[in-house]
Amino acid sequence: MAELLVGVDLGTTGTKAALYTGRGETLAEAVAETPLRWHGPGEVDQDPDDFYRAAAGSIRECVERAGAASSSVEAVGVTGQMAGVLGIDAGWRPSIPYDSWLDLRCTADVQELDRELGERLVEVSGCPAMVNHGPKMRWWRRERPEAFAATAKFVVPSAYVAGRLAGLAAAEAFVDRSYLHFTGVADARAGSWSEELAAAVGVPLDKLPRIVEPATRVGALTAAAAADCGLTAGVPVAAGLGDTAAGVLGAGVVAPGQVLDVAGTAAVLSASGTDFTPDVEHRTLIAMRGAVEGQWVSLAYLSAGSLMEWVGETLWDGGGQAPGFDELAAVSGDAPAGSGGLIFVPHVDGRLLPSRPQMRGAWAGLTRHHGRPHMVRSVLEGVAYEYALYLRTLRELRPELDVREVRVIGGGARSDAWNAIKASVLGVPYVRLARGEFSCWGAALVAGRAVELYDDLAAAAAAAAEIE
Repeated sequence: MAELLVGVDLGTTGTKAALYTGRGETLAEAVAETPLRWHGPGEVDQDPDDFYRAAAGSIRECVERAGAASSSVEAVGVTGQMAGVLGIDAGWRPSIPYDSWLDLRCTADVQELDRELGERLVEVSGCPAMVNHGPKMRWWRRERPEAFAATAKFVVPSAYVAGRLAGLAAAEAFVDRSYLHFTGVADARAGSWSEELAAAVGVPLDKLPRIVEPATRVGALTAAAAADCGLTAGVPVAAGLGDTAAGVLGAGVVAPGQVLDVAGTAAVLSASGTDFTPDVEHRTLIAMRGAVEGQWVSLAYLSAGSLMEWVGETLWDGGGQAPGFDELAAVSGDAPAGSGGLIFVPHVDGRLLPSRPQMRGAWAGLTRHHGRPHMVRSVLEGVAYEYALYLRTLRELRPELDVREVRVIGGGARSDAWNAIKASVLGVPYVRLARGEFSCWGAALVAGRAVELYDDLAAAAAAAAEIE
């Protein structure tokens, strides 16, 4: 076997690795748990070393399952969750645990930054004040000053794992450009740190890593990391990219007007374009730099996959195992469209966009005539209504985009019922792709570009994206 690529996706509750041929054929996949640590309402983090152990173990399992020669792997790329941040000391050891995107302790900081910066933050960073890196770093500076002082660099999970694989020191820390909007301290259009925003947040510029392109070769597997992964020392490691950007790339969403629904733990609706268009008026859409040169992606998201888990655990008694997503989606089919007038507000963890961390979920219009099917369907419809807001805002912001279909990926993509609900609410057809995993493939694509396996990243992504 020649020209094999490894892609790793550091998800919210699990890490997945996949081994691919250069043409995008999947040879093996493996998953390992990366548990959330809930310390109280709105307080959740993760152990950065869990990310590394899960990534290395999953890579090793893929190589073993495929029966591949470790020397045939050309490069490794890592992607991961985007809105949270962690700290490392000078020796690349965690100084601050991964402050999850689900953690709401920085809510007061979000509100303060919104009052202090308002539209200016959106104009410069492409993202409104919300629960992301800037407010989180500000919270750690204020509430945990010793940990903040011990932090040499703030990094994201994908960079932490890539750095561990390559044996980097803090001075070599990096972040790729797909994350810049979430940092809250970057000039997204320029692709550089903003002294103005960093000063407002209170983060010294020397605690921020260098900014690179996703396909940058940041190092190579050390002997120790190679042994952990079952690979050969010296395999190049790419900078990688954020999971949403990786999913966009992996799904072949590389042309203006293409729309993607990521139906995962976070439900993301995104559209590809070529201009940096910050949503100053509504503060609903984020402007993210894509992996393809010149690409900008408008997106918004909410918590959805974990929401469905909560519904299953809450609405079913403890006499047996809570139903999974497929069973829940099937139950929803027993309720009519519109859920008999029952409306669900899906922000049980706070509203992400427009940012209202203090907002909470609710059922409205509940009567004794509503049962489980109505309640479950209303949850699915509630997410679809949020998508309708996103799409309406997108059309106002970028009226030139001709939205003809929505590609759907993620665990929820397999649900015909949910796809039909969203297609009906949005008034746009939904299509599935033949590939089962997209973020890992997106990470593998940029790894392939880093070693010049691909001359044209967009063409390689588009060629491998087959409609089901």
